[in-house]
Amino acid sequence: MATALITHPDCLGHITPPGHAEQVARLDAVLGALEGIPLERYSAPLAADADILRAHPKAHLDSIRAEAPERNIVTLDPDTFMSPGSLAAAFRGAGAVVKAVDLVLGGTVGNAFAAIRPPGHHAERETPMGFCLFGNIAIGAKHALDHHGLKRVAVVDFDVHHGNGTQDLLQDDPRVLFISSHEMPLYPGTGDPSDTGEHDNVINIALKAGTRSKEFREIYEAQVFPRLRAFKPDLILVSAGFDAHRADPLANICLETADFAWVTGRICDIADQVCEGRVVSALEGGYDLEALADSAAAHVKTLQERAA
Repeated sequence: MATALITHPDCLGHITPPGHAEQVARLDAVLGALEGIPLERYSAPLAADADILRAHPKAHLDSIRAEAPERNIVTLDPDTFMSPGSLAAAFRGAGAVVKAVDLVLGGTVGNAFAAIRPPGHHAERETPMGFCLFGNIAIGAKHALDHHGLKRVAVVDFDVHHGNGTQDLLQDDPRVLFISSHEMPLYPGTGDPSDTGEHDNVINIALKAGTRSKEFREIYEAQVFPRLRAFKPDLILVSAGFDAHRADPLANICLETADFAWVTGRICDIADQVCEGRVVSALEGGYDLEALADSAAAHVKTLQERAA
């Protein structure tokens, strides 16, 4: 089977202020790095309101719509902005993950990667933050559970920042296992290992500044993969942030490009064992353009090799 790549030009229409880390060039770099990989390419649809409302209350959706500017750039918080193209980009991002879930669960492809922006894992129930407007991966998880009727879904978030939004949106659902590894202390300041969720369905793993490949891999083998395998999800979703790379300017973890291929392959190993290889991944962080491009390509090449 094939790997799907879902994206849309609208995701390039989300404009942030000059010098902002979450910039158009990020997605350009990722898409450029994926050009030579044999993938099934799909255009991301706009998410329906019903898709968003599975994860966010109507007040949040209404607020994001109300904030969307007709011109210029507006500030939602010190890190998070909207331009005239941001609303469409956000709906395409959520729609891309929903489409990816449909393709994988429908058996059309073996796995999928949504190349999207803005990212999503910091968006809480009623709070856009950390560059994020909607919780894309959480929306995909809820779609898999409530639309497709899956019994269990797992989310693995290896972005260097804690996926506070995804946790906020999913921790009250015992059908979901949420796993986040992240540098601590670091933005957004959440994700202490003592925070295990309302149903003991949250695993927060704090990484020390300077963590390198060997320690990262040992932590995943000891703490992540056994819980993921024991949960036996029907689908694994991945918040694929590449800002734990040693070259990234926003953090202090020292992973190499090869580590992202490794963790992707190990996630696919477990998916092969418990859910017929079904993996859906979505782009989150990564702010050194060369490291981002190389790491995303390694991630997607691994997905493609495992789906073949």
